[in-house]
Amino acid sequence: MNASIEQNLMSKIRALSPQQLAEVEDFVEFLAAKAKKRAALDRLLTIAPALEAAGTEPMSEEEIAAEVAAVRAERREQSRGR
Repeated sequence: MNASIEQNLMSKIRALSPQQLAEVEDFVEFLAAKAKKRAALDRLLTIAPALEAAGTEPMSEEEIAAEVAAVRAERREQSRGR
């Protein structure tokens, strides 16, 4: 990031109220999560041709939903353990 842009942002952040700072933090976390999801999708799309060439059967919507639910449950458990 350009140093002057960073300084400008930090100056603006310092002037925010605690509530506004919390909103900024939430938004930054949202952007990071969005980028992480996009990267995961890109990785999946990269391996999709190899899976198809290997003759792997596609997952049903129910199987995908079950996998997503399992991962979410695992993440909830991990966040509770922090």
